[in-house]
Amino acid sequence: MGVLRELSAPFIVPGPSGVAIRTRLKGLTMGDEEVLRLVGAQLGTLASRDLKRRCAEGLEHSTDTWPKRKRALTGESSSRWAGSITKATHDQWALSRRAQYAHIQTLEAGVRTITHRLSLPVGAKGTKRTPGGYRTRQEWFTKARRLHLLQDRLAAERADREAGRVRVVRGGKRLARIRHHLTQGQLTEDRWRQRWEAGRWFLQADGESGKRLGNETIRVTPDGQVSIRLPAPLAHLANAEHGRYVLTGTVAFRHRREEWADRVSANRSVAYRIHLDADRHRWYITASWTIPPVKTVPLTQARAGGLIGVDTNADHLAAWRLDEYGNPVGDPRRFSFDLNGPATYRDAQVRHALVRLLHWARRHGLSIAIEDLDFQAEKTREKHGRRKRFRKLISGMPTSKLRARLASMATELGITIVAIDPAYTSKWGAQHWQKPLTSKNRKTTRHDAAAVSIGRRALGHPIRRRTAPPPHDQSDRAGHRTAQARPATPGREETRPRIPGPRTRCARTGRGANAGDQGAQHRPGHPAEHEFWHQDSPPLSL
Repeated sequence: MGVLRELSAPFIVPGPSGVAIRTRLKGLTMGDEEVLRLVGAQLGTLASRDLKRRCAEGLEHSTDTWPKRKRALTGESSSRWAGSITKATHDQWALSRRAQYAHIQTLEAGVRTITHRLSLPVGAKGTKRTPGGYRTRQEWFTKARRLHLLQDRLAAERADREAGRVRVVRGGKRLARIRHHLTQGQLTEDRWRQRWEAGRWFLQADGESGKRLGNETIRVTPDGQVSIRLPAPLAHLANAEHGRYVLTGTVAFRHRREEWADRVSANRSVAYRIHLDADRHRWYITASWTIPPVKTVPLTQARAGGLIGVDTNADHLAAWRLDEYGNPVGDPRRFSFDLNGPATYRDAQVRHALVRLLHWARRHGLSIAIEDLDFQAEKTREKHGRRKRFRKLISGMPTSKLRARLASMATELGITIVAIDPAYTSKWGAQHWQKPLTSKNRKTTRHDAAAVSIGRRALGHPIRRRTAPPPHDQSDRAGHRTAQARPATPGREETRPRIPGPRTRCARTGRGANAGDQGAQHRPGHPAEHEFWHQDSPPLSL
């Protein structure tokens, strides 16, 4: 049996640090749309130019180079637009660096796996933890060539990282590649061009606390009027004072409207982003702001009264309610979702499943325990080989999106999320809980049993069930009766001293095998060993 890895302790998931709400810009005229297109294209050109300069600087970027870039942009836009562009550039460059590091880790894992499998004889069998050799000589030869390919890619990525080089495509690398495969992407050249141009526009402004309505560049009044500070080359298009353009259409935020209105009325910082959905020809505006961190409750308080264990799967969430002692209560629940469709449909499916789960938890006033999953390093074809179906399965699990949405939605409802180490939960849950929880009227699945094991680990209990009493005349000579009871458990039997010789019960009064306090064993009266024997009087009826 292999050595089990050390498990990390459960922890409370912190709430979100920011809020974003979106609504549609309705009632825009042709002139309004034309102004938005011109402003987005003008600022998008400046953003592309600034990103190119930032990538050229690489690791030589400092506090001296940033003001120079900002001053170069200010003359062609404004000081606030330049600040928003440079900040977005820094965020995009930092994101690319993190993605580059993650890609290097994936390449390193692939090189290690192939090197190990090539070192084994052809056809050598592996174990559950380590893969074996390749099946055929041809597969061995193909993987040997792929090893050289991955090593070359790894060397190039490491060289880029050491030099501070990143590769960024404004508008998205995926959309840029679709240009050469329009038929497969079911797009025409005109529709692709509209998407590409809209994706490269820049229409976002950072908020400023203390300024009017929390933003001087893109301003939204409490009654929904939207105005934009035009860049210097487009100042002649202004229809209001101070080079501003007021849109004809208005906006109305439905979600968090009161919170947003309180912020803009108090002149607190609110950031805005305007973008176009090229497929629907609809304009949207997104408002966002930071929120103070939510004070988390202690882990002991989250465990009080039990919780709900949730097992994440590719098409559903398996949940089971547990009491504070780790015992399953009621029947398991399943919250299904379908991830076959466009991104908006998949996002809505995940959101609806989480809504049903959270409402169930709120009705019972319980916390939710979930695994801290991360499949970024576990879905490579080098690790799982021919198991394409399994790789597709774990690649389709929305772990990051589900985790972010669950933390955000649970915070709004006041529900605590407890994250646990995901190691061995499915295996041990099926081993210890699937069969005992199965009956004629209920078929317990492996995922349901995993939900029980997740909940028990979050509660601090071992995953295994109560063990059967010892076989030696049901006493404590072979150890304590259960693996779950603790020394402080009420009603726990005291230790019994070892009595040498055969147990013939011929010892004097008070000297027998059960010399401890037997009154704590829930027996009627006191044991005979603790008092002198006497005969009761005969009944009066005789």
